[in-house]
Amino acid sequence: MSEFVYYLNVSAALLLLIGMALLLIRLLSGPTLYDRILAVNSFGTKTVLFLCVFSLIIGRSDGIDIAILYALMNYIATIAVLKFFRYKGFDAPLASAHIDKKTVKARGRS
Repeated sequence: MSEFVYYLNVSAALLLLIGMALLLIRLLSGPTLYDRILAVNSFGTKTVLFLCVFSLIIGRSDGIDIAILYALMNYIATIAVLKFFRYKGFDAPLASAHIDKKTVKARGRS
């Protein structure tokens, strides 16, 4: 790896760490729950980017696999938290949560 690319990766990693620190401030000062969830999700995305850049810096490609796994866990956790706070539990199905009998009859279904 050339010296220019190395310093470029190190500066990108430092900028990502600064962005992650700003997101932690947003997480602690968020006025609503959804602002805090957005901050956590953005922090997870920046963590994935940081893991990829860090794996380039140290010269190991194993970090990219870990970053992909972390991205999938971040996505599933965000959906689960949003579902929990909307329906106050995990047992409510997403598709039929707000369908009542009047809506079904108005659409012509039995």
